[in-house]
Amino acid sequence: MKYMLIMRATDEALAGMADVDFGQMLETIGRYNDELIRAGVLVAAEGLDDAAEGVVVDHSSEPPVVTDGPYGETKELFGGFYILNVASKEEAVEWARRAPFSGPGLKTEIRRVTTIDEFPQDNEWIQKERAWREATGQL
Repeated sequence: MKYMLIMRATDEALAGMADVDFGQMLETIGRYNDELIRAGVLVAAEGLDDAAEGVVVDHSSEPPVVTDGPYGETKELFGGFYILNVASKEEAVEWARRAPFSGPGLKTEIRRVTTIDEFPQDNEWIQKERAWREATGQL
């Protein structure tokens, strides 16, 4: 099963990280990433650029409204993610607990990634996506 670990932080927590030596941060995260790789559970891991550089497309109106970041109403920002291939939610939780992110305002949300096999296989759009995934080596 695949699980996504979503790294979230408040504005205050992100501001506190600005004082951390970048080289030390890379070392700490690199060690954790290496553990994931050696355990054979890491599928993907990426950090995200500053929210001030992003945009939000709000689909609650027609046409959708595009707003530049930063997002004043946001209490927590999604700062990066890991996708792990593990045996259970409990194993994903254990990996999240071991992540080198600690302090007030830092959280990891864990969500299972659904697979194409969980959707109706007789649906033409699912069949098209399955064919695309097979052709691109994703299945």
